[in-house]
Amino acid sequence: AKEQAKLHLQPQDLEITKLPNGLIIASLENYSPVSRIGVFIKAGSRNETPSNLGTVHLLRLASNLTTKGASSFKITRGIEAVGGSLSVTSTRENMIYSVDCLRDDVDIVMEYLINVTTAPEFRAWEVKALQPQLKIDKAIAFQNLQVGVLENLHVAAYRNALANSMYCPDYAVGKITPEQLHHFVQNNFTSARMALVGIGVSQSDLKQVGEQFLNIRGGAGSSRAKAQYRGGEIREQTGNSLVHAAVVAEGAVRGSEEANAFTVLQHVLDPGPLIKRGSNITSKLFQAIAKATNLPFDASSFNVNYSDTGLFGIYVISQASAAREIWEVPLLLMSCKMKQNWKADSKWTSTISRLYSISTTKPVVYEFKCLKTLI
Repeated sequence: AKEQAKLHLQPQDLEITKLPNGLIIASLENYSPVSRIGVFIKAGSRNETPSNLGTVHLLRLASNLTTKGASSFKITRGIEAVGGSLSVTSTRENMIYSVDCLRDDVDIVMEYLINVTTAPEFRAWEVKALQPQLKIDKAIAFQNLQVGVLENLHVAAYRNALANSMYCPDYAVGKITPEQLHHFVQNNFTSARMALVGIGVSQSDLKQVGEQFLNIRGGAGSSRAKAQYRGGEIREQTGNSLVHAAVVAEGAVRGSEEANAFTVLQHVLDPGPLIKRGSNITSKLFQAIAKATNLPFDASSFNVNYSDTGLFGIYVISQASAAREIWEVPLLLMSCKMKQNWKADSKWTSTISRLYSISTTKPVVYEFKCLKTLI
């Protein structure tokens, strides 16, 4: 029998192209049988104004509403028919529309992805029927107490922009209009704010799609307000026996040298468990707090970077009765004395000294159960 030569396809390098209209196209052709394509848009909750808070939350739920090229039923049925999926996620700075499908069906799902991101209609009756889901989605999210901590942490830390919640405020449910949705999309979903990214798809195919269909709105869109860090404190009663508390200070801008230094410090403090679902006993932070209490607790370092600011600190979950003793430890670790507790290594010492010289702004304290004394 003749031996059939096997074809070995080598994965290609990452390719990035920027079109004249500002649209960025990036692809990684790995010849996977499954392709994944996403449209990344610089339009998160920080782009909202006091008059349209909750718009991004509603947009996140409105991905399968009727567009100019396809009805809601056609979008849902068309994607499911080829075994694909459409999902929408958002952060404070970005919205991500993504599809997964077999690579032979890329053209089919791309049609729906382009319709959803560039040609939504926001029919009044569909928007009205969707609004009660805002409360359900928010209630499910806030069952996780960490979500509430992070939301209120940003409210305490910033005066504007990043202080906007990723979830619709209760008073705005049922009041967001199709006109507000159209206005937000027109002013923020522009080519210069978009990136078309694909894995398991060729650069030429993505470039063709970008040039033909994502070239409808030019310009940079509406200006984005610079986040103003202020520091502060928020406390919220829940009646829970556990205290969720975070102490943070202003961190570093994403992509800066300081951001790299903060990342090093985060992993020095809290490298994470070495074994999946194992304890975090190798963490410097965990070891230090364990000496202060015998009660169960959880502690982790917190580091998030944005385009114009950042937050760095420590997040602890503990029993209410032990909160005071536990918090004396991380507050000491966040002081300049921390370098005295570690091995006098020149690299670590210089890194830590640099970080504390940067992080001199007023810290933020957020907790879920009011204590007599936290600090």
